[in-house]
Amino acid sequence: MSASPPALKDPYQYDPAAVEEPPRGLFSILRRIGPGMILAASIVGSGELIATTTLGAEAGYTALWVILISCFLKPALQAELGRFCIATGETGLAGLTQVPGPRAGLGWVVWAWVGMILMTRFQIGAMFGGVAQVLNILIPGVHVNVWVVVLLGVTLALLLGGGYERIEGLATIKVGLFTMLTLMAALLLIRHPQDFNWDKLMQGLNFDLPKGGLATAVAVFGITGVGAAELIMYPYWCVEKGYAQFTGRQDGSEDWKRRARGWVRVMHFDILATMVIYTVATLAFYLLGAGILNSRGMVPKANDMIPVLSRMYTETLGSWVIWLFYAGAIATLYGTIFAATAAESRVFADLCRLLGKFRSDDYPARIKYRQRFVWILTVVPAFGYMLIQSPVNMVKAGGVAQACMLPVIAVGTLYLRYRKMPRELHSPVWMDAGLWIASVAIFGMIGYYLYLLVAF
Repeated sequence: MSASPPALKDPYQYDPAAVEEPPRGLFSILRRIGPGMILAASIVGSGELIATTTLGAEAGYTALWVILISCFLKPALQAELGRFCIATGETGLAGLTQVPGPRAGLGWVVWAWVGMILMTRFQIGAMFGGVAQVLNILIPGVHVNVWVVVLLGVTLALLLGGGYERIEGLATIKVGLFTMLTLMAALLLIRHPQDFNWDKLMQGLNFDLPKGGLATAVAVFGITGVGAAELIMYPYWCVEKGYAQFTGRQDGSEDWKRRARGWVRVMHFDILATMVIYTVATLAFYLLGAGILNSRGMVPKANDMIPVLSRMYTETLGSWVIWLFYAGAIATLYGTIFAATAAESRVFADLCRLLGKFRSDDYPARIKYRQRFVWILTVVPAFGYMLIQSPVNMVKAGGVAQACMLPVIAVGTLYLRYRKMPRELHSPVWMDAGLWIASVAIFGMIGYYLYLLVAF
């Protein structure tokens, strides 16, 4: 008689045997980070390679301040949502569905998230199209749409049944590859005085709105740095990394408080490391778009997106780098498909749990729903690209939806902080101040953008 298969370990349920003291030394802490690397794999993709460079191409250096604010503000929301997850053991949607307001089975914030994710399928479709365009350049005999189908099959093979460790490992490799190439090209841009000077750079800090690229600026604010989609993803990766299990069930004891604060500290290092990576990458992409493409009047569009973007690298590093660009573009864009779909399938599975489709302790059912959504979340955008065939506009559509979702997430995060967070784990005053500054700034920026879009 064959032995029964081992029970799947459920990271969403407390396990007394999993309780663990948090690391103390810097290197020990750095060995325990990881959720942010998956997030960075999702971030350093469509937002940077397509939307950020397009904004630079359209507006020059004028919108540099948009990039900086986008990267520096939103981690305050990310940290509070992660803190809530570690303190309570609840998922992001489980917390946000408690926000007061209209309900239809679940809270209005959750349904707003669903609407945003439907729009971000355009972004994932753009990723399929971008990678397929590169592969079509390398092997012209295979049509772009055929490559999309091939990529769809590879994605399904990688994600169906894929656990946290596989996703974290692939995400870390992806983040490092193209970021280093782009940073090198951006540094060499400084040696091209016809494309770059410090006066132009400083003009980008004047808080002037770009006249020609307003819609792109909205999209960039929505998806660069930690986008609205990634803010909801992050607590799930914290759960699957084990931060909540390591902390243990809240019992008010001094041991629990010590563990909770320690694992929150690990999470803060995770967020900080991620922020440094995506800020450097985003600035590098933007400077290349503003310095190279804008000065030559070149803006990525539809089927010429990849050839135009490649100019940023060949103009700074030389024609020899074109093959590295192709490899990096494939890794960057495909990594976004992989990381984003892995996260969103988990969140949608949790949505089904909250709707009563399975019990919270039924982990095999959670995996079954997750795999179903892997199919939906990859097949729909892949075929969406075949219908629309314009990666740049598809990224903008998803980015604007994410930007409009940011104020909603800010409201939800503030509610969790002041109504649902255990008192023992309240954030310090300076972090509360950062949360309020980020929330007010998000409301102000998105409100002003929407006003300009309507008025003009």
